Amino acid sequence: MPWFLYLLECADGSVYTGIAVDVEARFAQHANGTGARYTRSRKPVRVLAQFELADRASALRAEYRVKRLTPREKRALAAGERTLESVLPAPPEPSDHAEPEAEAPA
Repeated sequence: MPWFLYLLECADGSVYTGIAVDVEARFAQHANGTGARYTRSRKPVRVLAQFELADRASALRAEYRVKRLTPREKRALAAGERTLESVLPAPPEPSDHAEPEAEAPA
C-alpha cells in the first residue's frame, strides 16, 4: 500500500510536513483541529504537494529528511524546483569487494 509525504501551507505562512495513506482525509483532520498539534494553532490553508512512496518506512525516512529543510527549500520542493530524490540520501552503491558466490557442490 503506498504512503504519501505531504506539505501543507499554514495560515501563518509556515509549511507543515507529514505522511499519510489518504492525504485528503488527513488534511481534513488538520483543518478541523484533530490533526497534529502544530496545525491546531496554525490552521492549514492548502496542500502544497504530495509525493507517493512505496511504504510507511520509506515515507518516514522521507519525512525525516524533508522536515530538516528550510521553509524556502520545502516550497521549492512543492513547486517542482527540487525533486524529492534530491533531498533523500543516495542509495548505497554496490561494494567492489563483494564476497564471491560459493559454487554449488557437484
